[in-house]
Amino acid sequence: MKVTIESTTKIVTANGVECRVWEGVTASGVKIQCLIARVAVANGQDVSQFEAELKETRAPSAEVQAFPLRMIL
Repeated sequence: MKVTIESTTKIVTANGVECRVWEGVTASGVKIQCLIARVAVANGQDVSQFEAELKETRAPSAEVQAFPLRMIL
């Protein structure tokens, strides 16, 4: 499966862990929301560009404003 996601400004707590909500779409067009607690870069990589892009966020869509915990797998 291939997924494209974008970081939002929304933070939720799932199982006691703060996660940022990312929104995206699968290659087949299914809209998704992801809860991401951590992102890592492989050792030896130049992370300067990655760190700059990681700070870029957007406002979440209306669908994510009230993130339903029932959707967490």
